[in-house]
Amino acid sequence: MAGRGNRRRRLPRRRRGVWPGGLAGSNIRASDGRSVFRGADANGAWVLDGHDVVVIGASSGGIEALRKLVGDLPADLPAAVFVVVHLPEETSSVLARILDRAGPLEAVNPQDREKIRPGRIYVARPGFHLLIEDDRVRLTRGPKENRHRPAVDPLFRTAAVAHGPRVVGVILTGARDDGTAGLLAVKRRGGVAIVQDPNDALFSGMPESALRYADVDYCLPIDEMGALLDRLSREPIGGKGEYPVPDDTEFESKIAGLDPSAMDSDGRLGELSRYTCPECTGPLFEIRDDDLVRFRCRVGHAYTAESMLDEKSEAMESALYVALNTLEESAMMSDRLAQRSREQGHEHAAARFEQRAREARHQAQVIRQVLAGEEPNASETAS
Repeated sequence: MAGRGNRRRRLPRRRRGVWPGGLAGSNIRASDGRSVFRGADANGAWVLDGHDVVVIGASSGGIEALRKLVGDLPADLPAAVFVVVHLPEETSSVLARILDRAGPLEAVNPQDREKIRPGRIYVARPGFHLLIEDDRVRLTRGPKENRHRPAVDPLFRTAAVAHGPRVVGVILTGARDDGTAGLLAVKRRGGVAIVQDPNDALFSGMPESALRYADVDYCLPIDEMGALLDRLSREPIGGKGEYPVPDDTEFESKIAGLDPSAMDSDGRLGELSRYTCPECTGPLFEIRDDDLVRFRCRVGHAYTAESMLDEKSEAMESALYVALNTLEESAMMSDRLAQRSREQGHEHAAARFEQRAREARHQAQVIRQVLAGEEPNASETAS
């Protein structure tokens, strides 16, 4: 059949915790030559001693970066990989299929409470947060974070709570600062932080933010990331039990998971701010993540300062368009009333309506200039 010779042969995949070849456990050599046992306990749960939980966050430009990264991962990667890319909620996504074809590992959109298996890529679907709870995947419609669902921070945060030093957090290309708070949570629990080199990223915002606020372990181009993840997954981790779960990290993880104990709680994560939530108009509480400033409302919507500014800018633009429409309607109505007054011989009233029409059109013109990014003429604004 034409073209069959060009198809890449797929490597065998692990099924239900069994390595290619049928082995239920394996001794893998770490980079220092030590043997690291990988296998399953009597209940089928994986017993792993390395960095076996890899969480990846990306936004603009992320699909191409992920295709390259996934293509460089080996078929026997002793880790489970979790991926969040910001996608519109109302769309269907084929990202799992794209990544499934990009490399030897199986990529899936998981079901809620699906058991986690190494050697598999779990891809968030639009409209649901992808979370990690012990040895299972959770899908929830928890409050949006940084205007997104799925969002990067809930995945990283829940992974840190559940698996501590075993977690590797990876921030790839993106235009804003999403994922920084989650990466801080990974580091507080003893995990490893990896960031794509901003010079290598199609959009440098997310990598630059992570580098600015987090103690990043590795900053490197996407071409070198697959080999690093493979090496880290085979190296034993140290310091187990030395990184307690911070109360605020656990509380925020419960919010994303719609845990009633958090959703019904009066607990506050920070000081009451002067601002209101752009999504629900409730009060916002200011959270200090070291130097990173964040906000979260009473029902759980969360924002970094930058995403908050974006939301307020969008709200202001919407308000300006409403004002523009109101002024234009006011000018048209004033014209109509001026014409009717003149027809009835009421010249004074006609002049008054004509003046109101001119003022409305002048104010509308100023708003148009603001919306177009132009500097309004000082003489016009003063008139």
